[in-house]
Amino acid sequence: MRFAFKVVSSVLSSLVVCGAVFAQNFPNKTVTLMVPYPAGGVSDVIARTLNNTLAKHLGQTVIVENLGGASGGIAGQKVLNSPADGHMIFQGSPNELILAPLANAAIKYKPEDFRLVQMISINPLVVLARKDFPAANGDELIAYAKKAAAEGKPLTYASVGLGSLYHLMGEHMSSITGIPMTHIPYKGGAAAVQDLMGGQVDIFMTPYGKGQVQLVEDGKLRAPAVVSAERQALFSKVPTLNESKALKGFVFDTWAGYFVHKDTPEPVVQALHKALSDVASDPTIKSALEAQAMIVPRPQTLSVLGKLYSDNTARYRAIAKSMGLQAQ
Repeated sequence: MRFAFKVVSSVLSSLVVCGAVFAQNFPNKTVTLMVPYPAGGVSDVIARTLNNTLAKHLGQTVIVENLGGASGGIAGQKVLNSPADGHMIFQGSPNELILAPLANAAIKYKPEDFRLVQMISINPLVVLARKDFPAANGDELIAYAKKAAAEGKPLTYASVGLGSLYHLMGEHMSSITGIPMTHIPYKGGAAAVQDLMGGQVDIFMTPYGKGQVQLVEDGKLRAPAVVSAERQALFSKVPTLNESKALKGFVFDTWAGYFVHKDTPEPVVQALHKALSDVASDPTIKSALEAQAMIVPRPQTLSVLGKLYSDNTARYRAIAKSMGLQAQ
């Protein structure tokens, strides 16, 4: 027994030493920020705002890779298929890691296959609409949807894929109002906005930045409402859906964070956590993201982040179950 104890102790000591050495050598090559949508969307803006600052803290080049499709599932799987050494970081949200596997049978991973290393932004949402959309608030939006459904041409709403948060929001809106609506999935927000501008789709509930605000100000899109609990500074004259009678209580937002494979060595996770916390605390990064209508939360400890991710997983699974969402 004493011999067995010595063997176990020796193995554990070796693992600790190996982990420490691994952390000292990390990163030893280019680090990739995996963005699960094509270039041009809000997620891409976040990554390209901070990748160079993150590179300074890590002492290695940090590149942004865009890989859309399957509501973020293709990018998520690529991260899991890569070595669990911290050199590939997934920039994502509950949308890609919790909801997408519930809706898409082709996605084989679970939320628990990833570990949240740090949050970077909380993103309020807006209802964008084609420029000739005949509604300026939530009640008018629902009145139009009811009329369109009665005429056999249901309101169309865009999302970034089957099972995405924006898909669930549209299904939820249809469910609570009893009005049929048609889901139009895209690979990313930029493509959805493009079709909104072309009048191919009616509305898109989405995070937004200065680019989307400018499109509304230029008259290329409309913004009938925001989806947050309160009105937003960049859309100060736009009412909330919560202010309407038809959609009282319809309040959502989303957040973005950085994830790694759950098997990433703890010393590497700690190193990434420190670097990403420093980035999130950088005044220049905070100002740049806040100028894009994002809220930059105070960096959190790994234990708090673990609970946050676990709580979000339970919440969104409950929403999907209540709506009868089935993987297809």
